[in-house]
Amino acid sequence: MSAGAVSPVITNARAASNASAPVGIFDSGLGGLSVLRATRAVLPHDRLIYVADSLHAPYGEKDDDFIVDRTMAIGEWLVAQGAKALVVACNTATAQSIALVRERLSIPLVGVEPGVKPAVSVSKTRVVGALVTAVTLRSARFQSLLDRYAGDCRFICQPGHGLVQAVERCDTSSPPLMALLESYLAPMLDANADTLVLGCTHYPFLDRAIRDIVGERLQLVDTSVAIARQLKRLLELNHLKNADVDAPNMPRFCSTADGEAQRQLAAALLQLDAPVEHVHIPSRRTEPDIS
Repeated sequence: MSAGAVSPVITNARAASNASAPVGIFDSGLGGLSVLRATRAVLPHDRLIYVADSLHAPYGEKDDDFIVDRTMAIGEWLVAQGAKALVVACNTATAQSIALVRERLSIPLVGVEPGVKPAVSVSKTRVVGALVTAVTLRSARFQSLLDRYAGDCRFICQPGHGLVQAVERCDTSSPPLMALLESYLAPMLDANADTLVLGCTHYPFLDRAIRDIVGERLQLVDTSVAIARQLKRLLELNHLKNADVDAPNMPRFCSTADGEAQRQLAAALLQLDAPVEHVHIPSRRTEPDIS
């Protein structure tokens, strides 16, 4: 059973737009599809544009300047597509880029952070495991979350090397993946952890694999539903929630790569069989490599 609370979500509500305009959702790759899934359930009448920067995934192994560069470029591209709000559905991009994005973009904004606070609220043993990307783990924002909310809880933080790549290739259950997950989770179980923070939006797609390893010993904290609810509140506050029940709600899927893995994952895990557009989104750090 996943905990539904969420760490403080970053918002920016400086601009108004047409309620029928789409919401942009962005991730370094396919992990943000977990947020898209929750958003469709909470906002069934809103149009969505999902952008996966799969050509440059995973961000968790990139330098900070690269992450800021790509986040800004894709945020600006979504604004140019008419997005009325933006969800940065990537813990790594939020950790490294959110302040600049808030400053430069003039649409309402929701970011995502690992669920440290809700994990602390539900842990009985006061030992919490956290699977996060390497960039998130080293970020000042993540350390600040621990400083503010960890309290008497001991956090066992594990960089999830290889997990994003597995989800990106639609691998959620292979023997090598299961062995990798077990190596990450075993020290947490040995330390008597009873709660696990899924600190990357890719990781909820591994919830079944994690359950196969840990059973009910760990409560999983997935913040995607709380992010969707925060987006709903933000749209309502700015009179941007679409009330047209007849509006088409099939998401527009875009990828900076060929998009085939995105199409397969959306079909398998979201039951959405939709084409994926290949989009070219230039930026300072990547354009020389593409031209």
